[in-house]
Amino acid sequence: MKNLVIIPTYNEVENAEKIIRAVLGLSQGFEILIIDDGSPDGTAAVVKGLQQEFTGRLHLIERSGKLGLGTAYLTGFRWALEHDYDYVFEMDADFSHAPSDLPRLLEACTSGADMSIGSRYCNGVSVVNWPIGRILISYFASVYVRTMLGFKIYDSTAGFVCYSRKVLETINLDGVQMKGYGFQIEMKYTAFKLGFRIAEVPVIFVNRKEGTSKMSGSIFGEAFWGVIRLRFRKFQK
Repeated sequence: MKNLVIIPTYNEVENAEKIIRAVLGLSQGFEILIIDDGSPDGTAAVVKGLQQEFTGRLHLIERSGKLGLGTAYLTGFRWALEHDYDYVFEMDADFSHAPSDLPRLLEACTSGADMSIGSRYCNGVSVVNWPIGRILISYFASVYVRTMLGFKIYDSTAGFVCYSRKVLETINLDGVQMKGYGFQIEMKYTAFKLGFRIAEVPVIFVNRKEGTSKMSGSIFGEAFWGVIRLRFRKFQK
């Protein structure tokens, strides 16, 4: 199996080397694709400096500016399909997603799921060091999605995901509309509507210790209205 972990970055110089070493140190033979949106802090330079050490396992795409989380992942998905990966992962650079959980997401897919989600809410609330206000916003965003879409996923906004190749081959990546964190909802709901099996794997989400969050009010606005549009969209393979 070829397994690719896609990590979008923007000003993650404090985390880049540590997350790369943590993921590539796993025994399952994961590879990494960093998609850097022109970080002025030198994140891409750190990645380039490690590519000789991790020849063939560490890949980099540099983009000219902040083009959005969704477009970064779509770029990575296309690259993964072109390079024949079997399982493709979404993961943050800031250690809010534990690299040690990657094998658990992979196992869920190799055991029968088409997509697996590192879920903060399928087994209570498993979030560490987030302000209570942000926990409530995130939790009730998933409640809103379940209510609006009849979608029985507890953590639809999760950014820690494993896709089997057939999911990414089937979804019309050119038709994905949301670019911020609503992208996470759209991808999961599209896979669900296309009949793919989705598993939630309980994980503990830990707020970043270094670097700064990229969350903004406009991201929530896009997701709110985007969910309403998703309800009326037609899906077909």
